[in-house]
Amino acid sequence: MKEQLLKAMQRNQVIDLMYMSKGGEVTKRRVKIIKMTSDLFQAYCFGKSAKRIFIIDTVLAVVPVLRRENEVV
Repeated sequence: MKEQLLKAMQRNQVIDLMYMSKGGEVTKRRVKIIKMTSDLFQAYCFGKSAKRIFIIDTVLAVVPVLRRENEVV
C-alpha cells in the first residue's frame, strides 16, 4: 500500500482512499498527498477542505481519480 501512496504523491495525483478510522469505521476520502513518513502521510482532504494525517497501515484501498472527474469536481 505504501508504494501505491508514494506513486500517487510523486505523480501529484488525486486519489480516493478507503481506510479504517480510529473508531473502527470504514471511511472514504478524496485526497491529494502532500508528504509521507515511514508510517504516516499528510494529505489535503477535499471532503473536509483541510489537511489531514493518515496512518498508512489503516489504508484499505487506493484508487486514482481520473483527470476528467477531477476537472469536473
